[in-house]
Amino acid sequence: MPEGVFSLLFGPGAEVGTALVKHPLVKAVGFTGSRAGGRALMDLAAARPEPIPVYTEMSSTNPVFILPGALRRNADAIATGLYASFTLGAGQFCTKPGMVFVPQDSSADDFVDRLRTSVQESEPFTLLTASIHSTYCKETAQRKTVPGVRVLAEKPVPGGPQFNVGANLFETNASSFLHDPALASEIFGPSTLLVREASRDQLLQIARNLEGHLTATIHGTEDDLREFSDLIAILEDKVGRIIFNGFPTGVEVSHAIVHGGPYPATSDGRSTSVGSHAIFRFTRLLCYQNFPESALPPELKDENPMGIWRMVDGEMTRSPIGQPLEAGVR
Repeated sequence: MPEGVFSLLFGPGAEVGTALVKHPLVKAVGFTGSRAGGRALMDLAAARPEPIPVYTEMSSTNPVFILPGALRRNADAIATGLYASFTLGAGQFCTKPGMVFVPQDSSADDFVDRLRTSVQESEPFTLLTASIHSTYCKETAQRKTVPGVRVLAEKPVPGGPQFNVGANLFETNASSFLHDPALASEIFGPSTLLVREASRDQLLQIARNLEGHLTATIHGTEDDLREFSDLIAILEDKVGRIIFNGFPTGVEVSHAIVHGGPYPATSDGRSTSVGSHAIFRFTRLLCYQNFPESALPPELKDENPMGIWRMVDGEMTRSPIGQPLEAGVR
């Protein structure tokens, strides 16, 4: 790899990041971190003499909607998978499911009991930094004081490594959640919020009120999907990836993956930070018009010497320009 293709810089605070964003040779920025940090970088980039794009990944609580049919059929399996998902990596995945909407149904108690038991039996989790540890402790303590919210389960942490914390499972009802938008905010770490006793209309209203998120998850049956078809349409405008009967923490690097979403999940919901499409964040369009063949780069020469896929007259092809499209080559 040529020198300078990859560099790794360490520095405390915002000094290094600020210098990089302001540097005139930097033409685009990718960032993963807090909403405050992302906004600061966006403002710095916009204030440059030559503004540049900033692709930030900032804040996402990744809602999970459990529909009645799935709850009755798979309560234990969903509870087991949900616990594994919101505690994966000590809850420090940006796709961690941080709020879970549970409908009015007789199976809800079994689901909640299973989830509560998993939290109570959990081991301590180690967070990455002192700052993350401090913020998690502060935000979980603050949530315990919110009217209408109660601690459903928590795991106290005895003495041990400096950054150890216990999992927290909070509970509220749909009415309280609708009246307090702050309950939808992200807590970075092994914590999630159950929103119970949600009617169909309340679930749809909650979905309409959501900010942008990286993911949304639906657990349901085919009958559920027919009954809640409006939910899917609403979520299409709210997230970059919709998961059905799974969990959001698995992110596979592939051509199809979308790891992005509307603001404030990211600063530009048209992009992704994972997968083959992510490279286009650091490219721009350029057109060569009326050039002689000899002056064109190899990718644009008529004979296609690199054998790459190209769009010619609106069709994807690997055939040379001017020759008939061959079977199996399109």
